[in-house]
Amino acid sequence: QVQLVESGGGLVQPGGSLRLSCAASGSIFNIYTMAWYRQAPGNQRELVATIRYSGSTNYTDSVKGRFTISRENSKKTVYLQMASLKPEDTAVYYCNVDIKDRTSFRRRDYWGQGTQVTVSS
Repeated sequence: QVQLVESGGGLVQPGGSLRLSCAASGSIFNIYTMAWYRQAPGNQRELVATIRYSGSTNYTDSVKGRFTISRENSKKTVYLQMASLKPEDTAVYYCNVDIKDRTSFRRRDYWGQGTQVTVSS
């Protein structure tokens, strides 16, 4: 069984910074692409950033230049460093990780529990 545990959300003023973390544990053979999504009230869940095992990254246009996704493979952890935060960044942030299970060798996406980020003065 695989678990993803997120941390780092909270309340921050506009222009501030936060760093989210998502750690994977359990029956893991290999981890492939890691990603962050977000969902604001009344909106669909949207892809924010992805990072491949190679380290190559992609970002949605609205966060380019402000957010940085990174990963630490030895710790099975993905991070999202968020800077210059805006009220429109307010959402629940979810990590999504593509994992091959060590026991079954099945590969699928797993989701974190979500962490609230609120940007408000």
